[in-house]
Amino acid sequence: MTSKYVVSLLLASVLLMSVAAISIQTADALKGSGSFIPKTRHKNVCGDQLCTVSGAKQMVEEKMTEKTMAEKMPAKKMMQKQMSAEHGWKTKTGTITSVQDPGVGHESHQLAIILPPSSSVYKGILTYDASENIQLVALHGPLAPGEDAGQKTWTPDGKTKFALTFVDPQNSAGSWVFTGNALAVHTKNTKPFTTSYSISYMENQPTDAVKTGTITSVQDPGVGHESHQLAIILPPSDKTYTGVLTYSASENIQLVALHGPLAPGEDAGQKTWTPDGKTKFALTFVEPGNSMGTWIFSGNALAVHTKNTEPFTVSYSVVAGQ
Repeated sequence: MTSKYVVSLLLASVLLMSVAAISIQTADALKGSGSFIPKTRHKNVCGDQLCTVSGAKQMVEEKMTEKTMAEKMPAKKMMQKQMSAEHGWKTKTGTITSVQDPGVGHESHQLAIILPPSSSVYKGILTYDASENIQLVALHGPLAPGEDAGQKTWTPDGKTKFALTFVDPQNSAGSWVFTGNALAVHTKNTKPFTTSYSISYMENQPTDAVKTGTITSVQDPGVGHESHQLAIILPPSDKTYTGVLTYSASENIQLVALHGPLAPGEDAGQKTWTPDGKTKFALTFVEPGNSMGTWIFSGNALAVHTKNTEPFTVSYSVVAGQ
């Protein structure tokens, strides 16, 4: 053979081998990808589906979805658990029939306890629908000896005493934002009543801004307020308190929140309070016209006040954050 003929033969062989190799690789690739290869006697089956491009794609998507859901479910549950632990909110819905009030002196009344007495400080919102007009009750305490000094109290045995916040909304349905060591609804009637309710609440451990206490007022140290009485519940702070106060006082009181201190020139007509004539706070002064109630507030200090010269006593539960 001539050298030219040999070279041509070799080139043709290489070309045929390359085509065959490419065909085999393409077929294998198509089989591996699940693509249906025409002109074959047997169908490629993935489970109960033909291994077409669309079928394989569907299977892959389903497997990925299952895997993603399996991976996400524990994470979601863990996140929910962490959020619940962090925020501490609890919720419940129920229907309860009242019983004779076990409080001494309240034997002719009816009471339905929603949150029982606790050393924790409850904070929450109650929404109710009763069979008749009811009163709302929050307890604070128990009180230390001598702390029952004119404010309304409740006791089951004459010894263990709680300060009593008693609110009469004069309705059978409504909502109440509250704090306290116990929560109930009440009537002054002898016959039982029924109430359905939903409640969302927290049980808070005592801190400097979360507490139940009883305090006797002192002479107001504010300039121009020397003839007044003041009971400071949360002292002035450079951080802003935000929270809920529920109180029971020995007489009608005013609610006080301070804002500041003010920068020079900021006392421009609004009410202010100052202990020395130099450091000034803007003054929110609310007259609720009662001795018992709840106040949702924010400010750099919190207090209750009277314009009288004689001291008063106030028991309270406050839950605030900064």
